[in-house]
Amino acid sequence: MSFSLKTLKSGFAFCGRILYNISIKFTAAYISNGRYEMKSVIEDVFKRLKNGGASYSDIRIINMTEEGVATNNVKVDNYNISTDEGFRIRVFYNGAMGFASSNIVNENEIRRVADFAFSIAKASALTVDKPAKLAPCDPVKDKYATHIEIDPFKVSLDEKLGLLFDCEDLMRTVKGVSLTKGFLKFWKTDKKFYSSDGADIEQTIYESGGGIECYSIANGDFQKRSFPNSFRGNYGTAGYEYIKKLGLKENSERIARECAALIDAPQMPSGLATLIIGGSQLGLQVHESCGHAVELDRVLGLEASYAGTSFLTLDKRGTFKYGSKIVNLVADGTIPGGLGSFKYDDEGVPAQRIEIVKDGIFMNYLSSRDTAACLNEASNGTARADGWARIPIVRMTNINLEPGEPSLEELIADTKDGYFIDTNTSWSIDDKRVNFQFGCEIAWEIKDGKLGKIFKNPTYYGITPEFWGNCDAICNKDHQVIWGTPNCGKGEPGQVMHVAHRTSPARFRNVRVGVK
Repeated sequence: MSFSLKTLKSGFAFCGRILYNISIKFTAAYISNGRYEMKSVIEDVFKRLKNGGASYSDIRIINMTEEGVATNNVKVDNYNISTDEGFRIRVFYNGAMGFASSNIVNENEIRRVADFAFSIAKASALTVDKPAKLAPCDPVKDKYATHIEIDPFKVSLDEKLGLLFDCEDLMRTVKGVSLTKGFLKFWKTDKKFYSSDGADIEQTIYESGGGIECYSIANGDFQKRSFPNSFRGNYGTAGYEYIKKLGLKENSERIARECAALIDAPQMPSGLATLIIGGSQLGLQVHESCGHAVELDRVLGLEASYAGTSFLTLDKRGTFKYGSKIVNLVADGTIPGGLGSFKYDDEGVPAQRIEIVKDGIFMNYLSSRDTAACLNEASNGTARADGWARIPIVRMTNINLEPGEPSLEELIADTKDGYFIDTNTSWSIDDKRVNFQFGCEIAWEIKDGKLGKIFKNPTYYGITPEFWGNCDAICNKDHQVIWGTPNCGKGEPGQVMHVAHRTSPARFRNVRVGVK
């Protein structure tokens, strides 16, 4: 048996917590045990840790299968399918936490890693000034699985490739298209969570998604159009039926025509303008200027060295004007199909609906058990970890902009002069989530309530509360789409999380656009 040892020592103190994160990765084969036998082992481990003085312990066992298919110019670009499995243990002792993990899941390894985590906790306790606390959480025993109609891992590779090739063929019928791509991705994650308090939770989460892209290269220019979203397509907690409903083939020729037309389109003018922002771009706007800003660990300084802090400091809760009165934002991990949906987070806390901004006023943060304890509150179920080798941290679920009244057609008709802008190409925001800049794939001029000519390389920028304060209309629920983002980065060491944003197009006045 060979193994490598990686040690991270984070020297920050947070509400009395000093963290030593040690992850051990072995190259040995996975050894399975029966569920009930494993539970018996875990219960014995918890008992032994408690007798040694541990105040709380939990274990999370993960088995994840991932499949990816990608095409490029009607050829297979990449195909992979892999399985990853392992477990992690947290132990709390005298106000300090020890963490350890391994990718061998058997009785001996669980006992060894538990002892190792306990030793880390005891060593950490020697340097703690203020004891760490965990907000109370009622332990539950439950099983949950994503509802799926078609198991994506039982759909043939031929069918998956056939869909992508068909989309590429359709895009390539358009003159001026230089390059085409398609991609699909699927995950199945089995999670088991047990705690010394008596929690016993099993969850099976399916995730599916994909997208298409085309590129035009001519006259020294390069343009791109994507569907249903840029970079990553769109994803949800669902089976292969989700792919069938994306409308990839139905939109292939349209985005190809738009891509080719962008080559000769003018640059978007600069100045102040009225913008109607499409749902996919607005999802990223919500993600960057609200979702990250309300993560309580950022507010308390835990992410300052990597991802930054937040302008939504503790004194602003319940009083700060985040946006106009029509702006209502909620975090909801219970939405069927949302990529940020589950039944329990990775600390065993139920997923919840949380009002973040109500009638324009900032109301609540996203929290974990340790961050919530700093405010003498209960966790609102937003602690998750990337796989088995990472510690749960505060993560977004589905961060949603609540709908308004008008249809998109009515909103355009009500706009005398402005632009409709959508599909992200670039983003930038400062470490407090205040000053931002976004670039998009395409913009349409709006004149006297009608869409007109297109512009390439549209950009807009602003200040978060000013921008949301200028939101004067949001489209109705018929235009809502849940935009899944499978690549939200955060944490040290880095973690990638799957989150989502349900939005519909919205209008903003006096937005700075273009590049001067």
